[in-house]
Amino acid sequence: MPQLTVPDVRFHASYLDAVREFTDAGLDPAVLESGKIGPYGRTWREPAGFAAFVEMLRAETERPRRPDWMPMTNLWYVEDDTFLGRISVRHLLTPYLLELGGHIGYVVRPGARRRGHATAMLAAALPVCRQLGIARALVTCDAGNTASRKVIEANGGEFEDRRGVKLRYWIRTGN
Repeated sequence: MPQLTVPDVRFHASYLDAVREFTDAGLDPAVLESGKIGPYGRTWREPAGFAAFVEMLRAETERPRRPDWMPMTNLWYVEDDTFLGRISVRHLLTPYLLELGGHIGYVVRPGARRRGHATAMLAAALPVCRQLGIARALVTCDAGNTASRKVIEANGGEFEDRRGVKLRYWIRTGN
């Protein structure tokens, strides 16, 4: 049964498979790292480089990787030893995140899409938001991303507005 877990080196091979899937599909594998590929993207293949990447992801709960970023909890959605996707919960909102980015960002690897993983992953992350003191989480998606819109709405997302190409939804994280 798939579940959320903290990033771990035991998923190294499967993570590299996901990177390959993104590349083969003509998509940017940087979404797996929650942003632009930094120094870790060049060392993912090596065990020591991947271990450093995993440690960086775990540390972002307290120490964001860039000064203009907020602390965030990075979680991977896995089944057994298979990496299926990632979800990031930003603890606070900067003006930019309030406008376009939101509290939560997620992605499912191409080979695992259309199986309900994103919906389940977002549902599993809402209690994490609640534990962080986020009573209502802002989740955004591109206006043309029907799949993501359906994931957000399936999790109780209440549409607020459209800002540029982004649709903005608020989701209550608890009762």
